[in-house]
Amino acid sequence: MEIDPLFMEPEYPFEWGGIYNLDVGSYSLLLDEGPDPAMQIAVLPAAAATLEALELVQEQAVLVFSDEEQVLDPGATLTPGVSLARLNLWSTPLHFTLEVAKAGAYALFTEHGPDEFNLRLLAGDEVLTPELEHAYKPDHEHDEEVTSVGITVPGDLDPKKLNAWLSRLLREQGLDIFRMKGVLSIAGDARRFVFQGVHMLFDGRPDRAWGNEPRTNKLIFIGRNLDRTALNADFRDCMA
Repeated sequence: MEIDPLFMEPEYPFEWGGIYNLDVGSYSLLLDEGPDPAMQIAVLPAAAATLEALELVQEQAVLVFSDEEQVLDPGATLTPGVSLARLNLWSTPLHFTLEVAKAGAYALFTEHGPDEFNLRLLAGDEVLTPELEHAYKPDHEHDEEVTSVGITVPGDLDPKKLNAWLSRLLREQGLDIFRMKGVLSIAGDARRFVFQGVHMLFDGRPDRAWGNEPRTNKLIFIGRNLDRTALNADFRDCMA
């Protein structure tokens, strides 16, 4: 812990998150040149500017960081939502606009620490300070073998096929799976099934009823040497 204060924390696909209280309007997102020519970023609505709200929205951000990214050049506009943006940082000035249509709390998650690019959010000429912020343990110092695989498939799962696949996956690849979690739709069960796991440890349980919400499966794996094609194919084989 003295060497790495974040040793006990799970690894995330982003290094920093902060919650701002924002009014309706346009904000400036400014950066300076840094160590990389691009950076992934997500701006998600949050319930409030509290630690509890940050803990909830950060799990949503893990899924967002596994989605396809929208590439934005300097001068482009971001809007808060459940989407991932990749900011191209190869031409100055590095200025982007954040357009807020509804006042409230918003969580900003960045692939790299803000200090690496002197990232700041401005309302007019005023640099805004987040209500709270947190530095996350990165994915093994950007080890190129460490990736995230997100899967989104509508429909219901066969519980026997699912159990067999998860048992085999954890047995054979558990050491390389640093973190996994998701929401599943199990055939014959009116409730959502939520799960999370670290390496070979797995915990899952029924959650609230689906109700009128479309039944779909969303899960993410973060680990080393993950085979995206095989994971998607094997999961789809578990459909009822």
